[in-house]
Amino acid sequence: MKKKQVGILGGTFDPPHLGHVILANEVLQALKLDEIRFMPNQEPPHKMKVADVTNNDRLNMLKLAIADHPKFVIETIELERTGPSYTYDTMVLLKEREPDIDFYFIIGADMIEYLPKWKNIEQLVQLVNFVGVNRPKYSHITHYPITFVEIPDIQISSSIIRERLYHNMSVQYLIADQVWDYIKEHHLYGT
Repeated sequence: MKKKQVGILGGTFDPPHLGHVILANEVLQALKLDEIRFMPNQEPPHKMKVADVTNNDRLNMLKLAIADHPKFVIETIELERTGPSYTYDTMVLLKEREPDIDFYFIIGADMIEYLPKWKNIEQLVQLVNFVGVNRPKYSHITHYPITFVEIPDIQISSSIIRERLYHNMSVQYLIADQVWDYIKEHHLYGT
């Protein structure tokens, strides 16, 4: 019997935007995966948390952002732990919990360049299949085993959305309407 093939898309999702959803859908289709799990991280080791948003807010916005896709689900394993969210530690736990799944860890070209600095990268590439996607201005060349998926160039980022919201600028067509409604209702990002 064929093993279930699951993509993992980690991130802060602060807030989740249409670029996240497009990227996930492109990889899902290109690799014919069974599902994509969006995995919000607790404390990314390479980023500083600057927004006024709780983990619960990020989780609720993510649920709204992916609600209409039957093959998109949320993986909360990193929110259940404290401290930095190292991919190696998370994938060890996921593989112990679900040994019959082949995991495909999705990263942008910015993270491909950063791979040599990842915790236990040599062991990590034995645990998961890395899937790299293009990002403007970054190279996807690496000596690590990565399946590359070409996606439409998406220059949307959570930081751009936060900046626009802080300056009372429109984010229409960058985030799902339901996410925008949640942001307004909960007065997030200075709204």
